[in-house]
Parts: sequence; C-alpha cells; structure tokens
Amino acid sequence: MGRMSSGLRNRAADAELMDDFSEGGPELREALRHLRRLNRIFAASAPTVHGVKKLWIQAGKPGGLTILDIGAGSGDVNKQLLKWADEQRIELTIRLVDITEEACEEARLIFQDEPRVQVKRGDLFGMPGESSDIVTGTQFLHHFDEEELPIAVRSMLNASRLGIVINDIHRHWIAWTAVWLTTRLISSNRYILNDGPLSVAKGFRGKDWQKLGRTLGIPDLSYKWRPLFRYAVVISKEQANRADGVERNDNDS
Repeated sequence: MGRMSSGLRNRAADAELMDDFSEGGPELREALRHLRRLNRIFAASAPTVHGVKKLWIQAGKPGGLTILDIGAGSGDVNKQLLKWADEQRIELTIRLVDITEEACEEARLIFQDEPRVQVKRGDLFGMPGESSDIVTGTQFLHHFDEEELPIAVRSMLNASRLGIVINDIHRHWIAWTAVWLTTRLISSNRYILNDGPLSVAKGFRGKDWQKLGRTLGIPDLSYKWRPLFRYAVVISKEQANRADGVERNDNDS
C-alpha cells in the first residue's frame, strides 16, 4: 500500500491502463464487466441521478429530457436514471459515447432491449454544440490532468443545453483502501487491480473543485460529497454563460 501514502496529498499523474487505447480486446471487456460490479458495490449511480435531478428541477421539470453520457464505459449507471425517469414520467433519451469499441460493445449488450438508449463510439472533443440537454461524466474526468481538466469541462458544457453533471471519486485513504481490497476480492484482471486504486489516487478533493471553479470563472461551483466516496459536481449552462461573459468583458477591457 506504499503507493497510496505517497500519492493522495495531490492527484496522481500516472496513466491508467485503460488510457492506453492500443490495447484492449477480451481482457478489457472482462474489466468492464468487473467494473460494473464495483459500481454496484460502491453505489456509483447515485451522484449522477442527484445531479441530473437538480438540473431537471432548475429547468422547471420538463416532460422530456436528453442526456449525453460521455466516456460512458458500459453505461451501467444509466439504469438508475431510466428508473428515475419512469418514476417521474419523463420521456428520457440517453446517448452513450465512449472512445473504445470494447466499451460500446458492452453497452450495446446491456441496453440491447432498451430503445431509449443509443450507443455511439466517439470522443468528447468531437461532440457538436448543445446536442443534449444534460451532459454527464461518471468516473471520467479523473483521467484528465490539471491542465486538461478545464478544457474537458468546457467541452462538456459546450455540448449541453441545460448543464453538466460530473460524478467522480473522492481522493481519500479510506476510499483507496476499500477499493484496493475490493478489487482483489472480486477480480484478478490486471486493469481492475491496477486502475481501481489508481483511479482513487487520481480523484479529487474539495480544493480541486474550488480551483476548477476559479479557472472556469465560476467561483460558486457546486460540488457535493455523496456516498460512497464520490463527488457530484453540477454546473448549469447559465453559470457557464455568465462566466463566458465575464471572460469576454475582461478580454475587451
């Protein structure tokens, strides 16, 4: 566990194995299946549902909603969004986008009988502007370093009409230990054994979200700790537009 003690003060810079797109195949698909088990164990969907509900309420509870889940992996957390939409009688359409074909294949398998979910291989930076009401990223943004992070968030905001929901990991020694132990209990897959604990070390603390807010020009950035060891970060398009206006005024002066 030595890696944990040296890496949690600041975000780890090591790349995860899943970030190497030259590999993959059956081993990666197995890792995605095991990751779905981890998501269930650690209640990964809850912060995403919390954030989407918040933006939906802010928008006046519309009867229809479109969601783009970027870096979706298997997209399994969206099952709870579909359940929530059924409870609220919302006509929900979800588009799952991931850069790897393995993730898209797993997502298509999971949602093969769900017409409300579409799966497409793609990249965050190729998404058209305002293509969905809400853009979500679950366990996605920790893959970006400090310089890339604001660029990725702005790209998410650009693709949204109402705002974005970020669901990512709290960088904490208890979370690291829990993930380290759990991965070794449920899997022998090298992606899971390496990337599970490393993703915690690449995760976030409050100071990281505050810094992101300052960089984006959104000092009132909303971030909320949610069990188990996750943050829900919600940024409305209105906040982003205000920040853009401030930046343009600053540039003009």
